[in-house]
Amino acid sequence: MARKTDINLRSMTFYQVFPRQHSKKQNFQGIQEDLDRIKSLGVDVIYLLPIHPIGKKARKGSQGSPYSIIDYYQIDPLYGTLDDFKALIQAAHERNMKVMMDIVFNHTSRDSVLVKTKPDWFYKNEKGEFANRVGDWSDITDLDFKHRAVWDYLIDVLLYWAKIADGFRCDVAPLLPLDFWLEARAKVDQIRPDFIWLTESVHPGFIKYLRDLGYECSSDSEMYQAFDMCYDYDIFDLMNDYLANPKKLKDWLEAIIHQDVIYPKNYVKLRSFENHDQPRLRSKVRDHDHFIMMLALNFFLKGAAFIYAGEEHEVSVTPSLFEDDLVPWNTSQSIEPLIKRLASLKKQPIFVEGNFNYHAHDEVAMFSYTYQHQFLLGIFNLEQAVSIKVPLIDGIYTNFYDESEVIVKDQTIELNQKPIIIDTLKEHIR
Repeated sequence: MARKTDINLRSMTFYQVFPRQHSKKQNFQGIQEDLDRIKSLGVDVIYLLPIHPIGKKARKGSQGSPYSIIDYYQIDPLYGTLDDFKALIQAAHERNMKVMMDIVFNHTSRDSVLVKTKPDWFYKNEKGEFANRVGDWSDITDLDFKHRAVWDYLIDVLLYWAKIADGFRCDVAPLLPLDFWLEARAKVDQIRPDFIWLTESVHPGFIKYLRDLGYECSSDSEMYQAFDMCYDYDIFDLMNDYLANPKKLKDWLEAIIHQDVIYPKNYVKLRSFENHDQPRLRSKVRDHDHFIMMLALNFFLKGAAFIYAGEEHEVSVTPSLFEDDLVPWNTSQSIEPLIKRLASLKKQPIFVEGNFNYHAHDEVAMFSYTYQHQFLLGIFNLEQAVSIKVPLIDGIYTNFYDESEVIVKDQTIELNQKPIIIDTLKEHIR
């Protein structure tokens, strides 16, 4: 684990913004004008998709992917200027929020500054052509980290932006040498020891595929040496399997608690049930109640909570990476007050320091935390069970979700379509 990782990250709420799709202005100013609302959700950290100019050669769609970058030192003029970016960060800081940048070092656009000035820094196929090692990313070409000069250049890029932003989310970081990230982290730590490092870890099947091809690809366990936080992609497929087949719920839940064993004691997972690369959660659940149950579970799990802009309005369509495709904000479907409430719950020290436990059930996700004299129980009735046995003595408790009464009789709770979160004392455990 990165030695300087602050486990208080577990209590934070992250909010992902795609600048081009977030507002009608499609720029930094449009985001800045939304900061008060974002802050009201309980957000601690705003994470922006790449803000650099987009390549035109082999561009996908009319606008191109923000992950096809021309110049790491420049800002897309459609978003504004460097001063506009700094103004956005300053405005976020004034609201006690941090701003993270997306860093994309596996590849550049096919007409990038580096392709033109340092063509020998890139991976080539057997024909000597610019190429990708894997995937159908036809709009980009891979850097070759066998060249020491590539390391030096990219670390300088990180040092430049680390003086401006508050953290990095590093795109497909496991595909790059782990030693590169360790060196980069050490150098950035010298000027920004409080910086946040998040890796987009990758699916286990993809790790296996790349390694079988002879390429380097690090697991989450390895990435924690350099990064504070990893994505939830190690078990993301299991969540999708459950959403497609309810009988597989237990496989996913058991994998969540297994993380508590296989990763370092101070590990931090980013609990991301949707993002720009994945279909919206609302499109995968059966109805509104199921969505709310999953959302509440997201905040309850050990690790940082993550919201992709639009999720708070139950948006079901994922914005295109390649076209102008504004988030269809729908205030009539707003669950902003619930997110604010869940984010406030997340601030309790028990989510940072507490012992996290899973209570097995075929239809219900039931997890708990114990810390000092406190016991926190979360019951998420994902598959419409009628009742459940709980580790509590009989009595009347209060559901944090809506302040309603919860009756425990014969160690059993009658369930409905509401999440149940009970905050009580350890002396009530049975």
